[in-house]
Amino acid sequence: MILVINICKEKLHYYEFVKPICDILEKNEIKYFVKYYKEVDKKDLDKCNKIVICGTSLFDNEFIKNIKKFSWIKDIEKPVLGICGGMQIIGLVFGGKIRKMSEIGFYSEYFDKNFLGLLGKCEVYHLHNNYVDFSKIKYFEVFCGKEFSQAIKHNEKNIYGVLFHPEVRQKGLIEEFCLS
Repeated sequence: MILVINICKEKLHYYEFVKPICDILEKNEIKYFVKYYKEVDKKDLDKCNKIVICGTSLFDNEFIKNIKKFSWIKDIEKPVLGICGGMQIIGLVFGGKIRKMSEIGFYSEYFDKNFLGLLGKCEVYHLHNNYVDFSKIKYFEVFCGKEFSQAIKHNEKNIYGVLFHPEVRQKGLIEEFCLS
């Protein structure tokens, strides 16, 4: 069972950032449930076997003010995938700092090593104003991104993050995370 965490302050943004993840899970007949991040509790974390923290719109940064709601990430022993804002959350929980940078559109990224099924040159969709520099955070390996960390994994835990939106391009990444 996958816990899909919605970080969208605006209810309509659910359809752009959370629903596409749910559609991928439904297509693959993967059981899941969705919770708004402020409502996630220990019972939800115990019930799931994996967690996806979805992204949100460019100017929806409310989750940054509520980063304590995600303190469970440091101690969880279950796989976590953070997408865009979700990756920023992971970085903040592990001591990183938010930096400003805007990228919108399709970009080619290069993966030197396999990252949840991505290898070599891959087209991805960027939609973000912020990022966290994971090269400065202990315990994380950066798999992609020379200037800005685009794909990361914790060295000791199954915690992954992508700054791009795989629900737009690279849906197989989400499938690989959820099915492996």
